[in-house]
Amino acid sequence: MVSTRPEMFDQWRRRRAIQRVRPGDGRPLKRFRWWQLLTRSLFYLPPDAGAGRPAEYAVDVHHMRSENEGGDIGAHLYRDGRRQARSVLPAIFTVEGGEIQVAATTFGLRRCHFVTGDGSERQLVPDPRSGEGRRARLDRERPLLSRAIGAFSLLVLLVAAILALPQLVESLSRIPPVADRWGVFTSPLRLPAWFNVGLAVVAAVASTERALRLRYNAWLDDA
Repeated sequence: MVSTRPEMFDQWRRRRAIQRVRPGDGRPLKRFRWWQLLTRSLFYLPPDAGAGRPAEYAVDVHHMRSENEGGDIGAHLYRDGRRQARSVLPAIFTVEGGEIQVAATTFGLRRCHFVTGDGSERQLVPDPRSGEGRRARLDRERPLLSRAIGAFSLLVLLVAAILALPQLVESLSRIPPVADRWGVFTSPLRLPAWFNVGLAVVAAVASTERALRLRYNAWLDDA
């Protein structure tokens, strides 16, 4: 049995993810276009004859396109350029030698990895024209600048969380059942609405940058 990260895919979630996979219709994979930088993710798993995987696989995710009536985002698996399977996210696609695991956040993907039977894993290769591919190229060609941008994104989210937490606690404490039992908490911070809106926008940009690197932390990116 494939060993996976417990926080991502426990046994129950694995079974559900596998059961949600539906067959594809064989349609060809469309070329990535420049205007899809922030709305589409495209990753590749190259063939490996030594591992018994002769075909190239591609995972295509359109973040603004729902897969069902519930509005769930879907992932499409292509084998040698033809759609072989599809599933809502999080998804697990079984391929030769292991499985491809795909999961998303509000701002992009947080996981698109190939996991082998012995538990080893590696991230799929992003299309060079995609946002993830361009971000990976920056990391290769300008590593110092890349690390500085990554550190700044993390700092922004930390500051946003610190400033937002007292205000969030105050809002929650004003809910009548909570206020009746524990009283109302008064936040020591009184930030103007324009500042909070700007902070939310900057934090969203920071989380988007982290998603382009498939970086994710539930306390920071989700919050």
